[in-house]
Formats: sequence, structure tokens, C-alpha cells
Amino acid sequence: MKKVLAFLLAAAMMASMSMGSVKVMAEETTEAAAETTAAAETTAAAETTAAAEEAKELEAFPIKNAEAAADKAILVTSFGTSYNDSRDVTIGAVEDAIAAAFPEYQVRRAFTAQIIIDILKEREGLAIDNFEEALDRAVADGVKTLVVQPTHLMDGLEYNDMIEALKGYEDKFEQLAIARPLLTSDEDFDVVSKAMVDVTSQYDDGETAIVFMGHGTEAESNKIYQQMQDKLTADGKENYFVGTVEATPSLDDVLAAVQEKGTYKKVVLRDMMVVAGDHANNDMAGDEEDSWKTAFTNAGFEVTAVLEGLGQVPAIQAQYVAHTQEAIDSLQ
Repeated sequence: MKKVLAFLLAAAMMASMSMGSVKVMAEETTEAAAETTAAAETTAAAETTAAAEEAKELEAFPIKNAEAAADKAILVTSFGTSYNDSRDVTIGAVEDAIAAAFPEYQVRRAFTAQIIIDILKEREGLAIDNFEEALDRAVADGVKTLVVQPTHLMDGLEYNDMIEALKGYEDKFEQLAIARPLLTSDEDFDVVSKAMVDVTSQYDDGETAIVFMGHGTEAESNKIYQQMQDKLTADGKENYFVGTVEATPSLDDVLAAVQEKGTYKKVVLRDMMVVAGDHANNDMAGDEEDSWKTAFTNAGFEVTAVLEGLGQVPAIQAQYVAHTQEAIDSLQ
């Protein structure tokens, strides 16, 4: 009898334990289901938010003359910059000038520097198309006549990349033209050199060297910097010097040329780039040991750095407009 009772007691205990396990498993299953539901809701909410943000970005895509017929567009294509203030008064100013000159055309924007596009999107939620995206958008929007106006200084590597990319779109537009970059003809050098002199004339006091810093390129078109130097010298502006950050003439070349004159006490630095961006703020005007400002200061000169890109000079804007007009005329 005791054995039977012991067995029954043991069985009851087992049953109780089993019921407890079932209860625990049920609770765990319920919790897991709740977690799964919560995770799904969180994912859905995140996707909804992402979709809303993406829609918001696409709505912010900058089209000037948006009220113009959608079948004609000018795509102003720039390297780009993450410096907001400079972007607005340089690239933005060139776009505004083109939009004002050609009200019958929509004016669109593209950047060729993907790293800058990514920085602006992540930092500010600002969506800017790269070149191919802008071309695809134009096709999708029904653009039939497209004029591409680069804000590059020369027909360098990026300009040639644009020409190659456009070959894949020749059959997607009824009319397609790419305008010249800023410095390609003798007239361009006349206009730009005069603009460079005009915007620095207040510093031309006989004891100041005026130094323009360009970017430079490994392409053959890097010769424009020496051409500009030759043009300025031929025009009697022997206190004007042109150099580059990444090619020749280098900082060492320009510093040696300024010192060789032996007549200057002061140096004014200004960038020979469309935008006063990273190179201008850091390589030219920064306080680092290898900046142009530091190099000239260490050489004993009183240095003034002017952070203004060529794009904010009205005469430069007008020259881009002239190039756009030339490209439009080629379509006739």
C-alpha cells in the first residue's frame, strides 16, 4: 500500500511538474510572439519612416524654372561641395544665372563627386543626383531636349567621363548637347583673367603678391594653369601667380617665384576654383603646417586668405551662360 501511495504521489508530482513546464513554455511562447510582433511593428515603422524621408528628399530635388515645359532641360553638372554657404553662392549662383537667361528651360542639378552626395544626404537629408541618376531622371520625366552645362574649369578627367556617359543616352533624347567647361578658348582666358584681376584689384598696391590656387589634374588639360599664368604676365600683371594643390605649378613653385621677385611684403591667397570648398578652407587658408597660408607666413609674408569661389563672380557666371547659349545654338 505504501508503495502504491508512493507511486501515486510520485505521479502527481510529475504531473504537477509537467503542468508547470507547459505553463512556462506557454508563457515563453506568448512572450516570443509578442517580441516578434513588436519587432515586426518596429521594422514596419522604420520602413514607413524611411519611405517618408525618401519621399521628402525627392520632393527637395532642386529644379529651377520648374514651371517651364518639362520637355526641355539644362543639367548644370558640378563636382559639388559639402560647404553649404559656398555651394549656394557659387554653384547655386551659376544655376540661377542660367535659369534667368533661359526661362523656357528647366534647370536641374547634378554632382559628379559621389562622396559629397553621400555626405550631404547623411548629414542633412539633402538629395542630389549624381550624373547618371540625373540623366535617368530626365528620361523618366519626359525630357526631349537636354543641354548639359558643366561648371568644371577644364576638359579634364571628369569632363571626359561625362562625355563617355552621355554616349549611352544619345538615343534617349531627341536633342542632346554638352557645353564647354569654363576655360577652353582664348576668349575664355580673356574673360576669366580679367575677372580674377577685378576681384583682387583692391590688393594691388605694388608690394602685394596675389596668388590664385587651383586644384590641378593629371590630365593634359592641367596646362590651363600655366596658360593663365602666361596670360596674366603678358597683360602686365607680374605680381599675379597661379599654382595648384595636386599638380603643377605646385606650392613650392609659386613660393619660389614670389620670393624670387624680392619686392613683396604681403601675399593674398584666393582659390582658382568654382567653389571655395575643402581645398580652399584647408589646403589654402588652413592653419596646418602644409597649408599655403602657413608656408607663406613662415616665409615672412603677411598673408590674407580670401575664401570666395570663382562661381560667385558675375563675370564668370555670365561666361557659363554664354557657353550654355552656344550649346543651345548647336541644336538648331
